[in-house]
Amino acid sequence: MAGRAQIPTSNSALIAMIADEDTVTGFLMAGVGNVDLRRKTNYLIVDSKTTVKAIEDTFKDYTTREDIAIILISQYVANMIRFLVDSYNKPVTAILEIPSKDHPYDPAHDSVLSRVKYLFSAESVASGRR
Repeated sequence: MAGRAQIPTSNSALIAMIADEDTVTGFLMAGVGNVDLRRKTNYLIVDSKTTVKAIEDTFKDYTTREDIAIILISQYVANMIRFLVDSYNKPVTAILEIPSKDHPYDPAHDSVLSRVKYLFSAESVASGRR
């Protein structure tokens, strides 16, 4: 279909993770982890020593890699690079914010949820409904 973003299908597309150690470990145990021939992984474990620059660079890398279809990012990590997460507007790679063990989920900070609310409010105004 014309105009739609295509996910590469030569191999299956990957899910990437940017989160704390416990969250990443859980997903790795579920089989999400991948290391390619160049030793590049599809996950970043964020701890107290991880710099915001490292998180930004990893986010930019994952959003430009053709083998990654979804990025799962802990919401507290997304808050560290909120300007990047909020400005990202491509359909593929999809960005999903998830809670972590030590940081509860706050729907007010979720970029996807805020976009959905905006779209529904724009549609209701455009159609004359309130």
